[in-house]
Parts: sequence; structure tokens; C-alpha cells
Amino acid sequence: MTRWPYDNDPAWCPGCGNFAILKAFDKAIDAAGIDRDRLVLVSGIGQAAKFPHYTKANVFNGLHGRALPAATGIKLANHRLHVVITSGDGDMYGEGGNHLIHAMRRNIGVTAFVHNNQVYGLTKGQASPTSDYGFTTKIQTHGVILQPLNPLAIAIVEDCSFVARSFAGDAEHLQAMMEAALKHDGGFALLDILQPCVSFNKVNTFKWYRDRVRPIPDTHDPTDREAALRLAFTWGDEIPIGLYYRSDRPSFEARQPVLAEDTLCDRYERS
Repeated sequence: MTRWPYDNDPAWCPGCGNFAILKAFDKAIDAAGIDRDRLVLVSGIGQAAKFPHYTKANVFNGLHGRALPAATGIKLANHRLHVVITSGDGDMYGEGGNHLIHAMRRNIGVTAFVHNNQVYGLTKGQASPTSDYGFTTKIQTHGVILQPLNPLAIAIVEDCSFVARSFAGDAEHLQAMMEAALKHDGGFALLDILQPCVSFNKVNTFKWYRDRVRPIPDTHDPTDREAALRLAFTWGDEIPIGLYYRSDRPSFEARQPVLAEDTLCDRYERS
């Protein structure tokens, strides 16, 4: 068996979609030409939150649902850093949902990769905010009765400057979407990654997604907000993957005169 190339062996289940995401991420970082010394990975709690410990970068591991406040502080302290959040659907869309809305509203220049497996994997299989209606678990024994959260629709309504979706089972597409998100320099970038949980979600499997995911046609205009919203509400027999929406509004840090000349870290060192 080939040993994992980094110091820590991932504590993920065999076959977990996180492995494919990690491999695509490492390739995307190198392809995007990002200096790992200036790369900061921020996470909260969950299986996806273990992700930063299995690659080479600066790491901040925070509280459940609180990756975005930490990432915001890091970006504003040194806006020349490349700040990336790796989070799960529970961590980002559940506990961190309020932070997500306001990060998109501010348009802070960080990249968020959300590993969306439609279940809480770390705590053994409870329904998450994105679990489909009727999904049964050990807790929701009669099926989920809540409307699933639509994170892409919310992002588009909030005029998030980069909104995309990919699939852990399509390595080439995933790497391309990660590169595009990493290279986006106009503010907050959200990439929702459909990531099967092989242990606790026996419905939304690799096969289930492969039968449904469809690349967004080249004819789609990502600056067309109404068209992007129509894509965001397409779920079921067909699930679009690709760039849904892009906005050209300036980032939060670009609108701060105090950051125009240098970073807050530089100013502190000179004081």
C-alpha cells in the first residue's frame, strides 16, 4: 500500500469523497501558482475540517461553524495572504450559516470549499441542512421533514461574487473549478462540492450523483443573475455543475482605504 505523501494519514473512511477533493486541491494549488508559504487554510469542526492537516499550508483550525470569522480576521490582518476555508455542509450551512450570509454580503476576499455530503459524517449520520426531504437517519427515523437549504440560491441572491458547484467523482472538473475559485480576486468565492459519504449516506452515492450531474452549457452567461438562479433551483433528475454566477463588485478589503498601501501586519511591525 502506498503511503500518503504527507506526515499525517487521513482519518477518513475508505472510499470517502474527501480523498478526491484533497488530491484535486493539491493539484489546483500548484496549477494556480499559489505560494504555499502565503496560503492559509481555515476550518471548523467535521470530517471536512480535518482537510488542512493533510496538506502543506499554514493552518487555523477553529470552532464548529466559526471558520468564516477567523478567515475574515486573517484576511484583513494581511490581505496579501491567500485564505481558503475547507468546511462541510453542516459546519458552513448549519452552525456557520449566519456567518456565511454576512461574508457574502461583505464580499470578503476568501475562498470557501464546502464538502457537501448532505449528512453529518463526523457525528455519525444525522441529517444536515442540505439533506433531501424524506432522507432517513438514526435520528430522523421517519424521514427529514424540513425543506433542504439551497446554498447556491442564497449566494446568488446575496450577489456573491463567485458561485460554483462541482462533484468529487469528476476529478478533472473539480480541479478546474477549484483553480477558477482560487484565481478569483474579486471577493468571496463559494464552491459547493458534492461529496458522497460512503458510511452514513446510502442515498446520495457516487452512482446517484453520476447519474444526475451535468456540466453547465457553455452558452450560460454567469453574469445573468436570473439564469443563475434557475440553475440553482435545478435539483433532482439533473444537477448542474460548473460556474453558476459571477459578480464584478469590489471586495470588502479593496474598499478599505487603510489597506490601500500595506497590510495591518506591516503597520504593526513598524509601530
